Amino acid sequence: MSVPKQKFAADAKKIAFDERHRQVIKFNISKYDAAVTKGFARYRDLTAARECAGKIKREVLAHWGYYLREFEANITSRGVQVLWAKDTQEAIGYVKDILVNADAKLLVKSKSMTTEEIELNDRAKEIGCEAVETDLGEFIVQVAGEKPYHIVTPAMHKSKGDIAKLFNEKFGTPIESTPEELTAYVRGVLRKKFTTADVGVTGANFLIADIGGISVTENEGNGCMSMAFPKTHIVIAGIEKIIPQMEQLGLFYPLLATHGTGQQMTVYNSIVTAPKQADEANGPQKMYVILLDNGRTDVYADVEARESLACIRCGACLNGCPVYKTIGGYTYAATYSGPIGSVITPFYKGFKEYGHLSFASSLCGKCAEGCPVRIPLTDILLANRRKMVERRYRPCIEKGVMTGFRMIASKRAYLDFFPSCIKNMAVYPLNYFGWGNKRKMSIFTDRSFSSHYTKKKSKKTVENI
Repeated sequence: MSVPKQKFAADAKKIAFDERHRQVIKFNISKYDAAVTKGFARYRDLTAARECAGKIKREVLAHWGYYLREFEANITSRGVQVLWAKDTQEAIGYVKDILVNADAKLLVKSKSMTTEEIELNDRAKEIGCEAVETDLGEFIVQVAGEKPYHIVTPAMHKSKGDIAKLFNEKFGTPIESTPEELTAYVRGVLRKKFTTADVGVTGANFLIADIGGISVTENEGNGCMSMAFPKTHIVIAGIEKIIPQMEQLGLFYPLLATHGTGQQMTVYNSIVTAPKQADEANGPQKMYVILLDNGRTDVYADVEARESLACIRCGACLNGCPVYKTIGGYTYAATYSGPIGSVITPFYKGFKEYGHLSFASSLCGKCAEGCPVRIPLTDILLANRRKMVERRYRPCIEKGVMTGFRMIASKRAYLDFFPSCIKNMAVYPLNYFGWGNKRKMSIFTDRSFSSHYTKKKSKKTVENI
């Protein structure tokens, strides 16, 4: 058993029965569910909107290289330098070069899962540059020394009491501070960071091919200030974020907002196409766009998994997933958690080490049902499981057990052949190995369902005669 798999099993066992954790997650996701239900009601035909968005993203995947080249040509024509990064090492190499050339001592970062993927904060620190998270949720988990718990809601696992206690310990704010007071305190801290930062770093919700633009959506204004105040702006975006046309944002903005937070529209929606021009008073003097592969072309090469690249990172699949809500975001030990993380992480980090994540699903279908771009997540999870078996990354005993079960379960006569005592002896060890001590295997009765059914059917036939 690999170390990541062992850690996953241990962490899942621990957190799944943490009642307080479950209460916090249940409360926070209940707020999300209520807001999203209202958001869905605003649509005349939500299914049609999802189908249209899915069709656009699949059109992108069919002509991926063309749209990326179009984006590059359009944005470089206005003085933006585009850098292609094959992996984390190349991306960090580019970032470090930019920071050194800018003699940067402080960078402010808007919320970006892509920068989490390459561990930007730690790498910047290595060369003496402080990286400050400016999204409130990201700021909270950074202060706590943690990683984002959720794609959209980084501090979902913390209650307002947890945050008040954290800020009291770190900053000396009153322990009884309200959320509004804590937010005001953070705003004061971050305003000073924005105005003194040397570099601003953002991700991109969408890369717009036809205008060569970067679209960033957020609710606090931190993205706007991260792009506007510092002299250098670095965009780090996955190459799957491309969309063909600017006018398509009219479809994607509401879908992302509704599925992500229940809003009709995210508060701040910015489109950036260049650094400060000669006739402009404000904006960065230099702008760089780092387009990150880091395993995405491996996903693209797999026909069964390719559609997962259509993801717009709304987080809907996480919020609907019973497994995610039970074991939490940190148990996955990966940048992307929940169903979408379970699909793509094995490609990003290796099936041998992280293929077990594709088994962290009940296959209930809630994730695929709620996806705004119609990604067949359960189908891809099943395909990933098959790959694990084909590559012999699953325990040998599992294959033997499944082969035996398939043979016995293939015919009712085989199942009925063995008496209940033998069947109970066969499954009894599961009460101690594999199932854990929180549940118990049901016992087989002396008479099977088929025998009851056959007897009842025969009796009914006789009565009719």
